[in-house]
Amino acid sequence: MVGTERSEETLRLRATLASIAPGTPLRDGLERILRGRTGALIVIGQDKLVESIATGGFVLDVPFTATGLRELAKMDGAIILDRDITRIQRAAVHLMPDHTIPSEETGTRHRTAERVAKQTGYPVISVSQSMQIIAAYVGDTRHVLEEAGQILSRANQALATLERYKLRLDEVSSTLSALEIEDLVTVRDVAVVAQRLEMVTRIAREIEDYVLELGTDGRLLSLQLEELVTGVDAERELVIRDYLPGGRRGRSPQELLAQLEALSPTDLVDPGSVARALTLGSGEHLDGAAAPRGYRLLAKVPRLPSTVVDRLVEHFGGLQQLLSAGIDDLQAVEGVGELRARSVREGLSRLAESSILERYV
Repeated sequence: MVGTERSEETLRLRATLASIAPGTPLRDGLERILRGRTGALIVIGQDKLVESIATGGFVLDVPFTATGLRELAKMDGAIILDRDITRIQRAAVHLMPDHTIPSEETGTRHRTAERVAKQTGYPVISVSQSMQIIAAYVGDTRHVLEEAGQILSRANQALATLERYKLRLDEVSSTLSALEIEDLVTVRDVAVVAQRLEMVTRIAREIEDYVLELGTDGRLLSLQLEELVTGVDAERELVIRDYLPGGRRGRSPQELLAQLEALSPTDLVDPGSVARALTLGSGEHLDGAAAPRGYRLLAKVPRLPSTVVDRLVEHFGGLQQLLSAGIDDLQAVEGVGELRARSVREGLSRLAESSILERYV
Protein backbone atom coordinates (compact mmCIF):
# COMPACT_ATOMS: atom_id res chain seq x y z
CA MET A 1 0.00 0.00 0.00
CA VAL A 2 0.88 3.61 -0.21
CA GLY A 3 3.29 4.62 2.53
CA THR A 4 2.71 8.06 3.97
CA GLU A 5 3.56 10.09 7.08
CA ARG A 6 0.47 10.25 9.27
CA SER A 7 -0.21 12.03 12.55
CA GLU A 8 -0.36 9.93 15.69
CA GLU A 9 -4.07 10.65 16.13
CA THR A 10 -4.81 9.60 12.54
CA LEU A 11 -2.95 6.34 13.09
CA ARG A 12 -4.91 5.73 16.29
CA LEU A 13 -8.17 6.44 14.48
CA ARG A 14 -7.23 4.01 11.71
CA ALA A 15 -6.40 1.33 14.27
CA THR A 16 -9.75 1.91 15.97
CA LEU A 17 -11.66 1.74 12.68
CA ALA A 18 -9.87 -1.51 11.86
CA SER A 19 -11.00 -2.96 15.20
CA ILE A 20 -14.66 -2.10 14.52
CA ALA A 21 -14.73 -2.90 10.80
CA PRO A 22 -17.25 -5.44 9.41
CA GLY A 23 -16.13 -8.98 10.19
CA THR A 24 -14.60 -8.13 13.59
CA PRO A 25 -16.11 -9.44 16.87
CA LEU A 26 -16.56 -5.89 18.19
CA ARG A 27 -18.46 -4.78 15.09
CA ASP A 28 -20.69 -7.85 15.45
CA GLY A 29 -21.44 -6.80 19.02
CA LEU A 30 -22.16 -3.20 17.99
CA GLU A 31 -24.51 -4.35 15.22
CA ARG A 32 -26.37 -6.50 17.75
CA ILE A 33 -26.74 -3.49 20.03
CA LEU A 34 -28.12 -1.41 17.14
CA ARG A 35 -30.61 -4.10 16.16
CA GLY A 36 -31.69 -4.39 19.78
CA ARG A 37 -32.34 -0.63 19.81
CA THR A 38 -30.34 -0.02 22.97
CA GLY A 39 -27.54 2.47 23.37
CA ALA A 40 -24.00 1.81 24.58
CA LEU A 41 -20.87 3.56 25.77
CA ILE A 42 -17.70 1.49 25.37
CA VAL A 43 -14.16 2.43 26.43
CA ILE A 44 -11.38 0.46 24.73
CA GLY A 45 -8.60 0.46 27.30
CA GLN A 46 -8.15 0.55 31.05
CA ASP A 47 -5.55 2.15 33.32
CA LYS A 48 -5.39 4.18 36.53
CA LEU A 49 -6.78 7.27 34.81
CA VAL A 50 -9.80 5.37 33.51
CA GLU A 51 -10.30 3.86 36.97
CA SER A 52 -10.18 7.32 38.54
CA ILE A 53 -13.17 8.55 36.51
CA ALA A 54 -15.17 5.29 36.73
CA THR A 55 -17.48 4.56 39.64
CA GLY A 56 -19.95 1.81 40.41
CA GLY A 57 -20.76 -1.05 38.11
CA PHE A 58 -19.37 -4.57 38.15
CA VAL A 59 -15.85 -5.91 37.81
CA LEU A 60 -16.09 -8.79 35.35
CA ASP A 61 -12.74 -9.54 33.65
CA VAL A 62 -14.31 -12.14 31.34
CA PRO A 63 -13.50 -13.08 27.72
CA PHE A 64 -14.99 -10.73 25.14
CA THR A 65 -17.92 -12.00 23.08
CA ALA A 66 -20.31 -10.13 20.81
CA THR A 67 -23.31 -11.63 22.55
CA GLY A 68 -21.89 -10.74 25.97
CA LEU A 69 -21.41 -7.14 24.87
CA ARG A 70 -24.99 -7.01 23.63
CA GLU A 71 -26.40 -8.32 26.92
CA LEU A 72 -24.29 -5.95 29.05
CA ALA A 73 -25.40 -2.99 26.92
CA LYS A 74 -28.96 -3.53 28.16
CA MET A 75 -27.86 -2.11 31.51
CA ASP A 76 -27.25 1.58 32.08
CA GLY A 77 -23.66 2.72 32.26
CA ALA A 78 -20.47 2.20 30.30
CA ILE A 79 -18.60 -0.96 29.38
CA ILE A 80 -14.81 -1.03 29.71
CA LEU A 81 -12.79 -3.39 27.50
CA ASP A 82 -9.07 -4.08 27.46
CA ARG A 83 -6.91 -2.53 24.71
CA ASP A 84 -6.82 -5.70 22.63
CA ILE A 85 -10.60 -6.19 22.83
CA THR A 86 -10.16 -9.69 24.19
CA ARG A 87 -11.72 -9.17 27.62
CA ILE A 88 -14.63 -7.27 29.15
CA GLN A 89 -13.21 -5.64 32.27
CA ARG A 90 -16.18 -3.80 33.76
CA ALA A 91 -19.82 -3.08 32.99
CA ALA A 92 -22.61 -0.72 34.14
CA VAL A 93 -19.92 1.84 35.03
CA HIS A 94 -20.72 5.50 35.64
CA LEU A 95 -18.06 7.68 33.99
CA MET A 96 -17.28 11.14 35.36
CA PRO A 97 -14.77 12.84 33.05
CA ASP A 98 -13.48 16.36 33.64
CA HIS A 99 -16.48 18.63 32.99
CA THR A 100 -14.21 21.50 31.92
CA ILE A 101 -13.14 19.60 28.78
CA PRO A 102 -14.91 21.33 25.87
CA SER A 103 -17.54 19.33 24.00
CA GLU A 104 -19.90 20.24 21.18
CA GLU A 105 -22.08 17.19 21.78
CA THR A 106 -25.57 17.72 23.18
CA GLY A 107 -26.53 14.18 24.25
CA THR A 108 -25.26 12.97 27.61
CA ARG A 109 -23.80 9.73 26.23
CA HIS A 110 -21.99 11.41 23.32
CA ARG A 111 -20.72 14.26 25.49
CA THR A 112 -19.33 11.76 28.00
CA ALA A 113 -17.75 9.71 25.20
CA GLU A 114 -16.02 12.77 23.73
CA ARG A 115 -14.66 13.95 27.08
CA VAL A 116 -13.45 10.48 28.13
CA ALA A 117 -11.64 10.06 24.80
CA LYS A 118 -9.93 13.43 25.17
CA GLN A 119 -9.03 12.92 28.84
CA THR A 120 -7.79 9.31 28.75
CA GLY A 121 -6.46 9.01 25.20
CA TYR A 122 -8.34 5.73 24.74
CA PRO A 123 -10.88 5.20 21.93
CA VAL A 124 -14.50 5.43 23.05
CA ILE A 125 -17.42 4.01 21.06
CA SER A 126 -20.89 5.48 21.43
CA VAL A 127 -24.01 3.76 20.10
CA SER A 128 -26.99 6.10 19.84
CA GLN A 129 -30.32 4.51 20.73
CA SER A 130 -32.44 7.26 19.17
CA MET A 131 -30.37 8.07 16.06
CA GLN A 132 -29.24 4.47 15.43
CA ILE A 133 -25.63 5.44 14.70
CA ILE A 134 -22.23 4.25 15.90
CA ALA A 135 -19.64 6.96 16.59
CA ALA A 136 -15.97 6.48 17.42
CA TYR A 137 -14.16 9.13 19.48
CA VAL A 138 -10.36 9.14 19.23
CA GLY A 139 -8.63 12.15 20.77
CA ASP A 140 -10.24 15.22 19.23
CA THR A 141 -11.72 13.27 16.32
CA ARG A 142 -15.29 12.04 16.02
CA HIS A 143 -16.00 9.50 13.28
CA VAL A 144 -19.49 8.22 12.52
CA LEU A 145 -19.61 4.76 10.98
CA GLU A 146 -21.56 4.48 7.76
CA GLU A 147 -23.31 1.61 6.05
CA ALA A 148 -20.98 -0.58 4.00
CA GLY A 149 -23.00 0.12 0.85
CA GLN A 150 -22.47 3.88 1.12
CA ILE A 151 -18.74 3.50 1.74
CA LEU A 152 -18.41 1.04 -1.14
CA SER A 153 -20.18 3.41 -3.52
CA ARG A 154 -17.77 6.25 -2.69
CA ALA A 155 -14.82 3.87 -2.84
CA ASN A 156 -15.76 2.70 -6.34
CA GLN A 157 -16.01 6.31 -7.52
CA ALA A 158 -12.56 7.00 -6.07
CA LEU A 159 -11.21 3.84 -7.71
CA ALA A 160 -12.49 4.97 -11.13
CA THR A 161 -10.79 8.34 -10.59
CA LEU A 162 -7.58 6.58 -9.56
CA GLU A 163 -7.60 4.51 -12.76
CA ARG A 164 -7.81 7.67 -14.89
CA TYR A 165 -5.07 9.40 -12.91
CA LYS A 166 -2.84 6.33 -13.07
CA LEU A 167 -3.25 6.18 -16.86
CA ARG A 168 -2.19 9.82 -17.10
CA LEU A 169 0.73 9.17 -14.72
CA ASP A 170 1.97 6.34 -16.95
CA GLU A 171 1.87 8.68 -19.94
CA VAL A 172 3.85 11.51 -18.35
CA SER A 173 6.28 9.04 -16.78
CA SER A 174 7.02 7.47 -20.18
CA THR A 175 7.47 10.93 -21.68
CA LEU A 176 9.92 11.84 -18.92
CA SER A 177 11.95 8.68 -19.61
CA ALA A 178 12.23 9.56 -23.31
CA LEU A 179 13.20 13.15 -22.50
CA GLU A 180 15.83 11.94 -20.04
CA ILE A 181 17.42 9.75 -22.69
CA GLU A 182 17.42 12.65 -25.17
CA ASP A 183 18.75 15.05 -22.52
CA LEU A 184 15.80 17.40 -23.05
CA VAL A 185 14.24 17.41 -19.56
CA THR A 186 12.92 20.66 -18.14
CA VAL A 187 11.85 21.51 -14.59
CA ARG A 188 8.23 21.50 -15.81
CA ASP A 189 8.53 17.86 -16.96
CA VAL A 190 9.80 16.79 -13.53
CA ALA A 191 7.16 18.84 -11.72
CA VAL A 192 4.34 17.31 -13.79
CA VAL A 193 5.47 13.74 -13.00
CA ALA A 194 5.88 14.54 -9.29
CA GLN A 195 2.46 16.22 -9.35
CA ARG A 196 0.78 13.16 -10.87
CA LEU A 197 2.55 10.81 -8.47
CA GLU A 198 1.29 12.86 -5.52
CA MET A 199 -2.26 12.97 -6.91
CA VAL A 200 -2.32 9.20 -7.34
CA THR A 201 -0.91 8.77 -3.83
CA ARG A 202 -3.59 10.98 -2.28
CA ILE A 203 -6.45 9.18 -4.02
CA ALA A 204 -4.94 5.80 -3.07
CA ARG A 205 -4.69 6.97 0.54
CA GLU A 206 -8.39 7.85 0.52
CA ILE A 207 -9.28 4.42 -0.86
CA GLU A 208 -7.06 2.79 1.77
CA ASP A 209 -9.23 4.42 4.43
CA TYR A 210 -12.35 3.04 2.74
CA VAL A 211 -10.78 -0.43 2.62
CA LEU A 212 -9.94 -0.19 6.31
CA GLU A 213 -13.47 0.82 7.25
CA LEU A 214 -15.04 -1.86 5.05
CA GLY A 215 -13.14 -4.66 6.77
CA THR A 216 -13.92 -8.03 5.20
CA ASP A 217 -16.23 -6.30 2.69
CA GLY A 218 -13.27 -4.44 1.21
CA ARG A 219 -11.09 -7.36 0.12
CA LEU A 220 -11.82 -7.04 -3.61
CA LEU A 221 -11.32 -3.29 -3.44
CA SER A 222 -7.98 -3.84 -1.71
CA LEU A 223 -6.78 -6.13 -4.50
CA GLN A 224 -7.76 -3.59 -7.17
CA LEU A 225 -5.99 -0.82 -5.29
CA GLU A 226 -2.84 -2.89 -4.85
CA GLU A 227 -2.70 -3.61 -8.57
CA LEU A 228 -3.04 0.07 -9.49
CA VAL A 229 -0.52 1.57 -7.09
CA THR A 230 2.22 -1.06 -7.07
CA GLY A 231 5.51 0.74 -7.64
CA VAL A 232 4.16 4.26 -7.09
CA ASP A 233 5.92 4.74 -3.74
CA ALA A 234 9.25 3.67 -5.22
CA GLU A 235 8.72 5.89 -8.26
CA ARG A 236 8.10 8.93 -6.05
CA GLU A 237 11.38 8.49 -4.22
CA LEU A 238 13.33 7.75 -7.42
CA VAL A 239 12.09 10.96 -9.06
CA ILE A 240 13.13 12.96 -6.01
CA ARG A 241 16.57 11.30 -5.86
CA ASP A 242 17.10 11.85 -9.58
CA TYR A 243 16.59 15.60 -9.37
CA LEU A 244 17.49 16.33 -5.75
CA PRO A 245 19.50 19.56 -5.65
CA GLY A 246 23.04 18.97 -4.42
CA GLY A 247 25.07 20.83 -1.84
CA ARG A 248 25.80 20.33 1.82
CA ARG A 249 22.64 22.08 2.86
CA GLY A 250 20.48 20.15 0.42
CA ARG A 251 17.41 18.45 1.83
CA SER A 252 16.84 14.73 2.01
CA PRO A 253 14.34 12.95 -0.29
CA GLN A 254 12.10 12.36 2.74
CA GLU A 255 12.00 16.08 3.53
CA LEU A 256 11.07 16.96 -0.04
CA LEU A 257 8.38 14.29 -0.10
CA ALA A 258 6.98 15.76 3.12
CA GLN A 259 6.91 19.21 1.49
CA LEU A 260 5.10 17.76 -1.50
CA GLU A 261 2.54 16.07 0.74
CA ALA A 262 2.00 19.34 2.60
CA LEU A 263 0.84 21.15 -0.56
CA SER A 264 -2.83 22.10 -0.60
CA PRO A 265 -5.01 20.70 -3.42
CA THR A 266 -4.94 24.16 -5.04
CA ASP A 267 -1.14 24.37 -4.96
CA LEU A 268 -0.75 20.79 -6.17
CA VAL A 269 -2.36 21.56 -9.53
CA ASP A 270 0.19 24.34 -10.11
CA PRO A 271 3.51 22.99 -11.52
CA GLY A 272 5.26 26.08 -10.17
CA SER A 273 4.23 25.27 -6.61
CA VAL A 274 5.32 21.66 -7.06
CA ALA A 275 8.71 22.82 -8.40
CA ARG A 276 9.14 25.07 -5.35
CA ALA A 277 8.28 22.20 -3.02
CA LEU A 278 11.00 20.13 -4.72
CA THR A 279 13.40 23.12 -4.49
CA LEU A 280 13.78 23.10 -8.28
CA GLY A 281 12.86 26.78 -8.63
CA SER A 282 9.54 28.57 -9.08
CA GLY A 283 7.21 29.41 -11.96
CA GLU A 284 9.76 31.39 -13.96
CA HIS A 285 12.20 28.46 -13.88
CA LEU A 286 9.83 25.83 -15.28
CA ASP A 287 11.44 25.87 -18.71
CA GLY A 288 14.95 25.56 -17.32
CA ALA A 289 16.94 22.40 -18.01
CA ALA A 290 17.07 19.58 -15.47
CA ALA A 291 19.58 16.72 -15.52
CA PRO A 292 18.67 13.32 -14.00
CA ARG A 293 21.19 11.25 -12.10
CA GLY A 294 19.84 7.99 -13.51
CA TYR A 295 18.14 6.32 -10.53
CA ARG A 296 14.77 5.91 -12.31
CA LEU A 297 16.11 4.20 -15.41
CA LEU A 298 18.64 2.06 -13.55
CA ALA A 299 15.82 0.81 -11.32
CA LYS A 300 14.18 -0.60 -14.46
CA VAL A 301 17.22 -2.76 -15.27
CA PRO A 302 16.42 -6.33 -14.12
CA ARG A 303 18.25 -7.86 -11.14
CA LEU A 304 20.32 -4.78 -10.39
CA PRO A 305 20.80 -4.33 -6.60
CA SER A 306 20.18 -0.87 -5.15
CA THR A 307 23.73 -0.76 -3.76
CA VAL A 308 25.13 -1.20 -7.28
CA VAL A 309 22.73 1.47 -8.58
CA ASP A 310 24.06 3.90 -5.96
CA ARG A 311 27.68 3.15 -6.93
CA LEU A 312 26.96 3.60 -10.64
CA VAL A 313 25.27 6.96 -10.07
CA GLU A 314 28.04 8.11 -7.74
CA HIS A 315 30.74 7.02 -10.21
CA PHE A 316 29.26 8.52 -13.38
CA GLY A 317 27.39 11.46 -11.87
CA GLY A 318 24.51 11.57 -14.35
CA LEU A 319 22.34 9.63 -16.77
CA GLN A 320 23.99 10.91 -19.94
CA GLN A 321 27.39 9.71 -18.75
CA LEU A 322 25.84 6.33 -17.92
CA LEU A 323 24.25 6.05 -21.35
CA SER A 324 27.56 6.76 -23.09
CA ALA A 325 29.59 4.41 -20.85
CA GLY A 326 31.00 1.26 -22.42
CA ILE A 327 31.39 -2.21 -20.90
CA ASP A 328 34.92 -1.44 -19.68
CA ASP A 329 33.76 1.85 -18.12
CA LEU A 330 30.97 0.09 -16.23
CA GLN A 331 33.31 -2.63 -14.99
CA ALA A 332 35.43 0.03 -13.30
CA VAL A 333 32.66 0.41 -10.71
CA GLU A 334 32.93 -1.75 -7.60
CA GLY A 335 30.53 -4.69 -7.69
CA VAL A 336 30.06 -4.55 -11.46
CA GLY A 337 31.67 -7.51 -13.21
CA GLU A 338 31.58 -8.25 -16.91
CA LEU A 339 28.20 -10.00 -16.84
CA ARG A 340 26.56 -7.24 -14.81
CA ALA A 341 28.18 -4.57 -16.98
CA ARG A 342 26.71 -6.19 -20.09
CA SER A 343 23.34 -6.48 -18.36
CA VAL A 344 23.38 -2.76 -17.48
CA ARG A 345 24.53 -1.76 -20.95
CA GLU A 346 21.91 -3.88 -22.71
CA GLY A 347 19.20 -2.89 -20.23
CA LEU A 348 19.79 0.84 -20.74
CA SER A 349 19.92 0.38 -24.51
CA ARG A 350 16.58 -1.43 -24.53
CA LEU A 351 15.02 1.21 -22.30
CA ALA A 352 16.32 3.97 -24.56
CA GLU A 353 14.96 2.28 -27.66
CA SER A 354 11.53 1.51 -26.21
CA SER A 355 11.15 4.99 -24.69
CA ILE A 356 11.95 6.73 -27.97
CA LEU A 357 9.60 4.43 -29.87
CA GLU A 358 6.75 5.09 -27.43
CA ARG A 359 7.28 8.82 -27.72
CA TYR A 360 7.45 9.15 -31.48
CA VAL A 361 5.54 6.19 -32.90
